[in-house]
Amino acid sequence: MDSFSRDSIIMSLPAAVYTTDTSGIITFYNKAAAELWGREPKIGEDEWCGSWKLYWPDGTPMRHDECPMAITLREKQEVRGLEAIAERPDGSRVTFLPYPVLLRNRLGEIVGALNMLLDVTSQTEEEESAQRLAAIVESSDDAIISKDLTGTIKSWNKGAERIFGYAADEIIGRPITVLIPFDRSNEEPGIVERIRAGERIDHYETIRLRKDGSRIHVSLTVSPVKNSAGRVIGASKIARDITDKKETEERILMLMREVNHRVKNQYAVILSMIRETSNRTSNTAEFEQQIRERIMALARSHDLLVHAEWRGATISELILAQIKPFGNEASITLTGPPIVLQPNAVQYLGIAFHELATNSAKYGVFSAECGNITVDWHVGEEGRSFYLAWTESGGPPVKLGRKQGFGKTVLERVTPLSLGGEGILGTSPNRIVWTVRAPMENIAVPLA
Repeated sequence: MDSFSRDSIIMSLPAAVYTTDTSGIITFYNKAAAELWGREPKIGEDEWCGSWKLYWPDGTPMRHDECPMAITLREKQEVRGLEAIAERPDGSRVTFLPYPVLLRNRLGEIVGALNMLLDVTSQTEEEESAQRLAAIVESSDDAIISKDLTGTIKSWNKGAERIFGYAADEIIGRPITVLIPFDRSNEEPGIVERIRAGERIDHYETIRLRKDGSRIHVSLTVSPVKNSAGRVIGASKIARDITDKKETEERILMLMREVNHRVKNQYAVILSMIRETSNRTSNTAEFEQQIRERIMALARSHDLLVHAEWRGATISELILAQIKPFGNEASITLTGPPIVLQPNAVQYLGIAFHELATNSAKYGVFSAECGNITVDWHVGEEGRSFYLAWTESGGPPVKLGRKQGFGKTVLERVTPLSLGGEGILGTSPNRIVWTVRAPMENIAVPLA
């Protein structure tokens, strides 16, 4: 075969090929080489490689006399496996693998070299993409799992280990059903059927099992995995732990039910207030003032409950909240063990404390600069009974409102009966004592 025919064949090859003499001067290149370089080098002038610029795989510049072709000619030894990056004049880059071959004459003397450049840009990009994807999967907080169509687990990331408790080496190869509670075993066949049909399942909320047997709420996204022919061969699952979210939702629903119940109770109390106050006031202005003050007292108790997410409030918090509008905290002494009151007790004791404070602001200690109020409480009968006494003494001569006013009704009947107990209001010339006794089960929030 003459040189013309050989050059014609090389010229038509889809792979980039060029030759140099022993000094590295380019003597020939084919069309594919020019396309890879993005330029046409000058034959007889350009050295080593026709690339506009060269770089090492890490992106640092590579001199032309450092390229594999130059090393091959300089060391007279073919260099393989050195990846390089060529930059074209338009700024685009291509990653390639060079395959330099020394050319010898009949006497075995080196007369030049031929280099074939294999464009591996796509392969490199795919590898980098795969590496990035693998890094994302491994660092994800979500469980990312793959399985085949028989349900056998094929891959398992750190997120899955954290959420489900299994290490990869103890779960890969086992059936996915080990994560599914018995009462939800019917879910997996349906999921597989949809995946076989090429369907993607988004944000499917369910319950799964951890290694220790505990249940967790998860949100699943399941996608079909296809081979190069487009046939579904398995599925990938992303499981997000939503246990905290579910518990929060359940707590909110519980609070909403509690709020709804308490609000209905408050409506009943307010209606009772309106009725009783109307029967015991002589004019519209007095009625309006008393109703406003009593509703505001209810609101203060309600605020305490809302702040504590309806878990309750302490006796001290409740008393101080009810006397706050009268600005006489220095005149009151509180003594007793720390007890968290149930919401019902907060509301009805709050009404009683408001009536006592209102009377004191009109006629007693809160209206003068003398006297004091003590509130003490204790638990008796082996923790079964609650006792509380509000004692006002040393102030102006004792004076109560109407003999059968709303306040007296609250203290002697409404509050005690609502707590399942009894209340007594006693007076002497310079002393008022209100005592209440009730079962602890109607007073305190049970200890956890």
